Amino acid sequence: MRVLKAPSWVVPGQRRRTADQPAAAVRRVRWPVVGALLAIATLAVLVRTWQLDSFGFNSDEAVYAGQAASLAGNPRYTPHFPVFRAHPMLVQAVLSPFFRTGEADLVGRLVVAAFGVGTVLAVYPLGTRLYGRRVGLVAALLLAVMPYHATVTRQVLLDGPMLFFSTLTLYCLVRYVQRQQLLWYVATAAMLGLTMLAKETSVVLASSVYAFLALTPAVRRPIRATFFALPVLAVVFAVHPLSQALAGRSSTGRNYLVWQLFRRPNHPPEFYLRTVPVAMGLLLVAAAVVALVWSARRWTWRETLLLSWIAVPVLFFQLWPVKGFQYLLPVAIPMVLLAGRALVAVPAPTRLRRPGWLSWPGWLRRSVGGGPVRGVRVALVAVVVLSLAVPCWKVVSPPGGTTFLAGSGGVPGGREVGRWLMANTPEGAVILTLGPSMANIVRYYGHRESYGLSVSPNPLHRNPSYVPLNNPDNRLRSNDLHYVVWDSFSAGRSEFFAQRLMILVRRYHGRVVHTEYVDQPDSSGRPVPVPVIVVYEVRP
Repeated sequence: MRVLKAPSWVVPGQRRRTADQPAAAVRRVRWPVVGALLAIATLAVLVRTWQLDSFGFNSDEAVYAGQAASLAGNPRYTPHFPVFRAHPMLVQAVLSPFFRTGEADLVGRLVVAAFGVGTVLAVYPLGTRLYGRRVGLVAALLLAVMPYHATVTRQVLLDGPMLFFSTLTLYCLVRYVQRQQLLWYVATAAMLGLTMLAKETSVVLASSVYAFLALTPAVRRPIRATFFALPVLAVVFAVHPLSQALAGRSSTGRNYLVWQLFRRPNHPPEFYLRTVPVAMGLLLVAAAVVALVWSARRWTWRETLLLSWIAVPVLFFQLWPVKGFQYLLPVAIPMVLLAGRALVAVPAPTRLRRPGWLSWPGWLRRSVGGGPVRGVRVALVAVVVLSLAVPCWKVVSPPGGTTFLAGSGGVPGGREVGRWLMANTPEGAVILTLGPSMANIVRYYGHRESYGLSVSPNPLHRNPSYVPLNNPDNRLRSNDLHYVVWDSFSAGRSEFFAQRLMILVRRYHGRVVHTEYVDQPDSSGRPVPVPVIVVYEVRP
C-alpha cells in the first residue's frame, strides 16, 4: 500500500482541524456576519475619529511626528527632531510621507486610528479561531468601545500600531497550534519581529510565547521549526539596529537603554492597578475573571495562551521602574476575548432566561449558528458595552483640563502657544519651558529651540535625547534665553521646578505676552477660564 507523505512545510503532527477547534472557525463567512463586522468597524471608526483634532499633540506625539517629518526631509523639523532617538522607526516610516510639508496632525492621527480599527477587525478571526464566531463578534465590539484602546489609538503613539501587529502575532500562533504547520510558526516569528519594530518594549511578548509553549505539553515544539523561525525574527528586527549603525547612531539606542534601566520610577507601584482596570472597564475585567474561574475545571491551551499574554506583560511592566498609561495595551486583546467568552458561553441561571424580546435578532442567530441565544446574554452584553461606551464618549469629547496624564490625550493650548510663538517671536528666539514635554511641543509647533528647566544634568537621570541647562540663570543673564513658558500640566507634576521657574521670571523682569485658557466649572457649575499655559518675555 502506498503511503502519502506530508508536504515539507507541514510539521509532523496534525494536518487537519483538531478536534477541539471551533467548527465556526472553518465555516464560510456569511453575509450577516459581514454586516455585523461592518457595523462594529463603523462604530470603531466613529469612536476614534470624533473630534480627533480638538487638541494639539502632546509631547510623545510631537516627538514621533517630528521624527517622521525629519525622516521625510522636512526642513522645518530636521533642526529640532533627529531621526534616530530611542525607538524603532517602523511607525515613523509609515507616517513620513504625510509629513513632507507642513503640519499633518489630523492625518497622522488618522493613520494610527486606522491601525486601531484594523485591530478591532483582527480580533474577530482570532476570537473565532479560539472560541467561535459569537465570541469573536462580542470581543470585537468590546474592543471597539473600550476607552483604553480608543484613547491610545486617537494619538500618534507607537502603541496602537504595535497592538495591531501583536494581535496578528497571536493569531498566527493560534493557527500554528491548530494546524501544526511550519508556515504559521514562521509567520508568528515574522509578525513578532514587526511588533518589536513598532515598539521595542513589545519584546516582552516573546516571553509570553515561550511561557505558553513551556506550559502546554500538548503543543508540539519542533526544534527544526525553531531553527527556521528564530532567524526570521532576528532578520526582521535587525532592521532597527542596522539602520542606526549605518547612520552612525548606534550609541543612541545604548544610551537610551542605560537610562531606562537606571532611571527613577515615574509613578507609584499601584499606578497600573489604579488606572488600567478603570480604562479597560471594570465590568469587562470582571467578565474576564469570571471566564478564567469558570474555565478552571475545563482548562485548555486557549486559556494558557491568553493568560500568558496577560501575566508576562503585567509582571514585567510592574517590575520595570518606568510606568506609562499605554504600556499594558497588549493585555487588552486577551481581556476582550475572555470577557466575550464569559458573556457568550458561561452558563446563565435558568430563572433569568427570557424575556423573549431580549433574544438576538433572527438574522444574527442564524448567522452564528446554534439554538436561540438566551436573552440574559444579550442583556449582559448590552450592559458591559454601555459601561464602556459612556466613559468612551467622555474620552472622545474631552472638555480639557489643567492636569495631564502622559499617554491619555492631547494637550489643551499647546498647539496654539506653539503657533503664537512662531508668528510673534523672531527667528532664533530660544525658549525656556518648565519641562521637556512642553519643550517638545514648542519645537514642533513653534519651530523654536527650547530647553526644559527640569532636565537633569546627571546623564543617568535624564532622557539622552534631552539637552540640560547647567546654569539657566547665567543663560538668562547673558540674554541667551528670550521667552519663558509656564504650563499647569508640568507644574502639577513638579512643584519645585515650577517655583524655580517663577523665581527666574521675576528676577529677569518677566512680562506676560500670551496666555492660553481652558474653561473649568466653579463651585456653582459655571465655566470659568483658567490659565493653563503662560508665555513670559524676559530680559536681563
